[in-house]
Amino acid sequence: MEKFLEFLEDIVAGVDFENCTTLIDDKILSSFDILTIVSEIEDEYGVELSPGDLTPDNFNSAKSLWALVEKNMD
Repeated sequence: MEKFLEFLEDIVAGVDFENCTTLIDDKILSSFDILTIVSEIEDEYGVELSPGDLTPDNFNSAKSLWALVEKNMD
């Protein structure tokens, strides 16, 4: 998870990904940030996220994002 946090921080600097659980609810991530994260996750981890994966719950925290990555790696 530590490497994934660094990965996210490289994409969107200045966000406390380790502790924040309201990345979408508090509008911390913009739609452009989300698209960038999706693209980078697909490239870095070799997974393909479906439109159904792009829900606020999956993007509200780094933990939920990592769970999404792991789910799609299977």
